Amino acid sequence: MARYVGPACRICRRQGMKLFLKGTKCTTEKCPFNKRGFAPGEHGQARTKLSDYGLQLREKQKTKSMYGLLERQFRQTFQQASQAKGITGEKLLELLERRLDNVVFRLGFATSRAQARQVVRHGHVRVSDCRVTISSFYVKPGQTIRLVGSENFLKAVKEIRELTKERTLPAWLDRHPDEPFGTVVGIPARSDVQFPIQEQLIVELYSK
Repeated sequence: MARYVGPACRICRRQGMKLFLKGTKCTTEKCPFNKRGFAPGEHGQARTKLSDYGLQLREKQKTKSMYGLLERQFRQTFQQASQAKGITGEKLLELLERRLDNVVFRLGFATSRAQARQVVRHGHVRVSDCRVTISSFYVKPGQTIRLVGSENFLKAVKEIRELTKERTLPAWLDRHPDEPFGTVVGIPARSDVQFPIQEQLIVELYSK
């Protein structure tokens, strides 16, 4: 499966905000965005005024990078959202939130979505006691998420939970206080997406 392998912090600088792609590093003084909070490149510090298309494109790129999708997969997700009943923008965010790698991240079992994707791909995730290795798998209400593996792996997950314990758990997920176990109790709402995303700009971009 294709994936972005370049410098993650460069993406944050290009978008002009922290996307927290490097997990706990983004909350420390070592984060490159704190030192160089401007766009990369020779003309990164120059002031530029974006057009309407530029604003729409940047919003799509920001959302795509945050959830770790490439263009083809992001477009397919948008097409699914546009064919579903309801508001297309909100349906798009709902599908992105229901991805298994995002659920593992939101439960606090990984410091970043990239790390959560690796956990899924390595077969450490059981969805309702069934092994799932597809990070784009959409969870449903009533399903359970459990992490399994060696003693060292579970010890590492416990340490990660300590690092992420201050992270807000969305209302549509429930988590066991001690074990690497969670439950999907509902469907994510627009208010559960705490990161500033203007989904209407993405809809306008793909509607052209």
